[in-house]
Amino acid sequence: MALVTLSLMAYFGYVIFKASQPTLSVLYSDLAPEDSAAILRELDARTISYETRDDGRIILASKADIAKLRFDLASKGIPSGGTVGYEIFDKTDSFSTTGFVQSINQIRALEGEIARSIRTIGTVQSARVHLVIPERKLFEREHQLPRASIALKIRGELSSQQVNAIRRLVASAVDGLKPENISIIDEQGRLLADGTSSDAGTAAVLEEKQAALEKRMKAQIEDIVASVVGQGRARVQISAELDTSRVQTVAETFDPDSRVVRSTQNRNESATTTEAKDGTVSVANELPGANSSNSNQKDASAKNEEIVNYEISKTTRTEMSDGGKLKRMSVAVLVDGTYEKGANGDVAYQPRPQADLDRISALVKSGIGYDAKRGDQIEIVNLRFAAPPESITEPVQSAWYDLSRFDLGKMMELVILGIISLVIALFVGRPLVKAMALPPAPSNSMGLPYGSDVLQIGANPLEQISGLIISNPQASATTVRQWLQDNQ
Repeated sequence: MALVTLSLMAYFGYVIFKASQPTLSVLYSDLAPEDSAAILRELDARTISYETRDDGRIILASKADIAKLRFDLASKGIPSGGTVGYEIFDKTDSFSTTGFVQSINQIRALEGEIARSIRTIGTVQSARVHLVIPERKLFEREHQLPRASIALKIRGELSSQQVNAIRRLVASAVDGLKPENISIIDEQGRLLADGTSSDAGTAAVLEEKQAALEKRMKAQIEDIVASVVGQGRARVQISAELDTSRVQTVAETFDPDSRVVRSTQNRNESATTTEAKDGTVSVANELPGANSSNSNQKDASAKNEEIVNYEISKTTRTEMSDGGKLKRMSVAVLVDGTYEKGANGDVAYQPRPQADLDRISALVKSGIGYDAKRGDQIEIVNLRFAAPPESITEPVQSAWYDLSRFDLGKMMELVILGIISLVIALFVGRPLVKAMALPPAPSNSMGLPYGSDVLQIGANPLEQISGLIISNPQASATTVRQWLQDNQ
């Protein structure tokens, strides 16, 4: 009974303790060590209960205080994501700081602010930005351009549009920085954007364009083929060849039949020579309007000249091709056959007929925009896959591995509490309820319950009485006490 009592006290004490604890919820997750330490200092200063998980990267607090805590911590710039922004100038004395330290702090602040802006993208978990801004020197003819390198920790995958958006964002934030001078890598060391030179940047853009085209076409073909053969029963590989040459074409075309008068010029000249009759030359004879009756006409001339300029119609066309045009496409499609399960449980494989393969080929050609002149190739092959479909093998569904350690711990705690509750109900509660439900047993004239040991004829009475007293001490004491009261 003492062991049962202690077990019950421990059980109900634990239940009361867990019920009195506040419900915890995630305050912040994916924290940097600096942010985690700053948040814990604030929580300790406010004497707020909390829990940490995943080596301090996840902090849990009371669910009722989550909103207020986030507001208060945000007002103090926590969490900062492990980076320092323009608030660095609020903590320094500008009068006692040298120019070199100020320039370093400016670069640090700019790097931190850019990293915070990049983290606003949902796929980006954390970001580190390094800026190289050359110092301008006097009498320098060739000035080096700024460069930047970015390291990202992402959830899932970043599309080429998102990578280009990050490069444009950083280039717009730094004076003189060009997008092609920005290199980006992820936490696995994969190069997302090359920032060595403009030519390399153009090549990287073409590679991204080719990868995006292949991914998009592969998804389209897989959707089409899966609707015929079933999900997971087809494999598609696409190789797209792009034209990487950059061509600039300038063409001028003249139309001789199309003439337009541009300008017209007319010129008329006339000349007359006269001589006096008496052969004298005077001023009066030479004046304009002088009487020519006294002169004789000797010579007269006239000249007309007309110049017409025509403009011939001309067309100038300039075409610039930066590359990236689809030059050729090759598609390989591997499809599985059909499976039938016999009466004995054996799985029989059947290859697909050629008519089905021809129909799949026609669908693929329509999906990719097949062009024979371009040199496109499509290959449809039917082979048996190494593993049959799951619908045939009837796999065991298991999703417990998707739970975190925290969820598994909660589940085990609930299971243990349930087992303890069941044990207490069966071995403690059930006997107590049965005992309370039974009527009290009738007693004999001695005060002893029926069914107890009675005196047996032929036995020693003293020994029998001693045995009764030893087996029923409480009843014996009650009987003796009643006898004493009756005698009084």
